[in-house]
Amino acid sequence: MTSHLLVPRPWSVIAEPSGEVLELNSGTSLASCPQLAGARRWLARALGAATGWDLPAASASGATITFAYDSSLAPEEYSLSIERSVQISASSEAGAFYAAQTLLQLLGTSAFRQASVAPAGGWQLPAVTITDKPRFGYRGVMLDVARHFQPKDDVLRFIEVAAMHKLNVLHLHLTDDQGWRIHINRYPKLTEVGAWRRESSLGAWRAGVFDGQPHGGFYSQDDLREIVAFAAERNITVIPEIDVPGHSQAAIAAYPDLGPAGAALEVWTRWGINTTVLEPTDFAITFYRHVLEEVAEIFPSPWISLGGDEVPSDQWGSSAFARQRAAELGLGSVAELHGWFIGQLAAHLHTLGRKCAAWDEVGDFGLPEGTLVHSWRGYQGGLDALAGGHDVVMCPEHKLYLDHRQADGDGEPVPVGFVTSLEAVYGFEPMPDTAGRDYPGRLLGAQANIWTEHLPTARHVDYAAYPRLSAIAEVFWSNPDHRDFSDFRHRLESSHLDRLAAMGVAFRPLDGPHPWQQRPGIAGWKRDYEQELRASHAAVGVEGITS
Repeated sequence: MTSHLLVPRPWSVIAEPSGEVLELNSGTSLASCPQLAGARRWLARALGAATGWDLPAASASGATITFAYDSSLAPEEYSLSIERSVQISASSEAGAFYAAQTLLQLLGTSAFRQASVAPAGGWQLPAVTITDKPRFGYRGVMLDVARHFQPKDDVLRFIEVAAMHKLNVLHLHLTDDQGWRIHINRYPKLTEVGAWRRESSLGAWRAGVFDGQPHGGFYSQDDLREIVAFAAERNITVIPEIDVPGHSQAAIAAYPDLGPAGAALEVWTRWGINTTVLEPTDFAITFYRHVLEEVAEIFPSPWISLGGDEVPSDQWGSSAFARQRAAELGLGSVAELHGWFIGQLAAHLHTLGRKCAAWDEVGDFGLPEGTLVHSWRGYQGGLDALAGGHDVVMCPEHKLYLDHRQADGDGEPVPVGFVTSLEAVYGFEPMPDTAGRDYPGRLLGAQANIWTEHLPTARHVDYAAYPRLSAIAEVFWSNPDHRDFSDFRHRLESSHLDRLAAMGVAFRPLDGPHPWQQRPGIAGWKRDYEQELRASHAAVGVEGITS
């Protein structure tokens, strides 16, 4: 094991040319200053499980691992020095935690197991000095638990693996047409009715094939508090998403008065964009204000996402009430009710001391003040939001959607979307070249998105996520001037895939899926980004292609 096999790659690694190592044993002690005690406790649990040692606070018979406070370091920065002892310096729990993660990687694959499987050469650390920091402050991944419910323990393991990669945001997509996954005390039918559907599309919805199997599940409020606390111990913020006013049929099935007059709907069983949306009534606004009050009590995140993506206006155009509401508000069309609806709830979030997050479509109708924009329809929505002074997270579909197929051909399980290869995501750049334009808004970072229409279990999520998420984590964290795909692939093959395997991650092999990872006979829907972009530009008379 050498220090050069770390993922994500540190900003600076200076290895001792002598190749000396530091031996750890059952007498190794683990100490910290009060400010970094949380990181020490986490390392004690992780290293104690892997080695079987108690790791006392002080010992005269073994090496010492010490966490020391250093106010000169940035909040997520750390230094790690290994010689006759291990010295970790940081100015925050986050920096200390990332140093601890690096230390585990240096110890080898066995350090990521849950019980002692001692390496053949013993527990050794190379003599090395590492100074490290993140490139971006927001390093996120979105997990859709609405389309296919992921049990709590699977979410906890997902967080653990994400934390190993120094990601620090989990955007949790909790509600959609196909399921409502958070228990709301005031409205129990949201989970009694909305948390299950009688069957699901099997593969692409255009094939018209259904599996005939009921699917469902939801998280209690204490489940979610546990997820939030577990993530916080790993310096990950959980952003909940309650999607409105589209993607809401599960809620409408539970409480029909939320939808079009006379509606009697079931939780949607099909994938795709649904034309059923929330009616812009006072009841709907009040209902979701109550929902958000309970959500805010569970999630301490500064942001709560209101979604706001893919909201067809067909229903509102056919609704006498919606047309009248738009006229009363002085809106130019019923489509503008989209922005009005988001604005009402964003204002309520402000009274709760929170900020709104939303997908970039909301910008088409005017963003509420202080909105964090997740730009998924390419880069332009994010650039427009930056120009308007908003905070932005880039997550363009053609670059960072990890449910999209990983190679061409039919070998990928349910081959949908654009080809998004390991090398392609490693080459992602969160900010396009804008000729040095200075924006009043802030680019906080970027986020990979994992939608689960075709990912029914944690094993399927693993396959879609890794090792592509390992590559993306390096883009988010490491020095872009040192990015080298061949070097990254070498680190994967030499060490990092073994770490993932030790953690039980069912990742995609670099040369293609295992036979048991394939899903033959299930229809996909392949897309070509360049072809779609040409068609889009031709429709509006625009020449050229931009990504």
